[in-house]
Amino acid sequence: MTDHYCVIGNPIAHSRSPDIHAAFAALAGQDLRYERCLAPVDGFADTVRDLIARGYRGANVTVPFKLEAAALADRLSERARLAGAVNTLVFADGEIVGDNADGPGLVADILKNANFRLAGKRVLLLGAGGGARGVILPILNEGPDSILIANRTRATADALVAQFAGQVARPGQVGACNFEDIGAAIAGPFDVVINATSTSLAGIMPPVAASAFGPATLAIDMMYGAKPTPFMDFAAAQGATVRDGLGMLIEQAAEVFSIWRGVRPPTADVLAQMRSRL
Repeated sequence: MTDHYCVIGNPIAHSRSPDIHAAFAALAGQDLRYERCLAPVDGFADTVRDLIARGYRGANVTVPFKLEAAALADRLSERARLAGAVNTLVFADGEIVGDNADGPGLVADILKNANFRLAGKRVLLLGAGGGARGVILPILNEGPDSILIANRTRATADALVAQFAGQVARPGQVGACNFEDIGAAIAGPFDVVINATSTSLAGIMPPVAASAFGPATLAIDMMYGAKPTPFMDFAAAQGATVRDGLGMLIEQAAEVFSIWRGVRPPTADVLAQMRSRL
């Protein structure tokens, strides 16, 4: 019998996940069906229970339900627990297991597709919301020299530093500052700058100085589209190498596929295919 999966969100019509997982299923020889599921803003838990009753094996979770998914899960992976957010649900043995593949997806894109190593590097992470929370542990696992979390509200960034204090290799490996204090906290340019804010959705540049970037900087925006984001244009003007979030999306989908199906599909051709459709 065909196994059923879906992505739950609101809105959800824009999601490319069904196309990505259909391509992965064909490459891996897996019999599955993956579809979009629009959940009412106040009906996430009921939607999940309905999917379970209908025999679904799992689901992806996107905006605005990642925090609710973490609360609903009976059990969380360590990376999901630390992130406080879930983008992957597994329905098995009468329980709901929550995981977060966003960070592994970003790291895989950096290592494989950008051919860039994070070990010993200085990382600037812009934003302290759900996008940032999900990537800190996977980046730490690669052994960076430091991660500086910059946020409009310093207290939110400080809370993230405290949350991951037990995961650092040494005191001070993860720090926090306001956007305007980036230069004072650690002098640029950084080796990696990651835009995890929502500024690109509004078509604006996050408040980060040009000094954060240099010719050896890899600048990544978690958003993607047919054209470069303002963050990407600004970073490129400083000589940085830029990437959007499409590679992260594809790689996190491959991580999800491996969680569900026990096999990790190749991603290069799917990434090229999705890029051509933007």
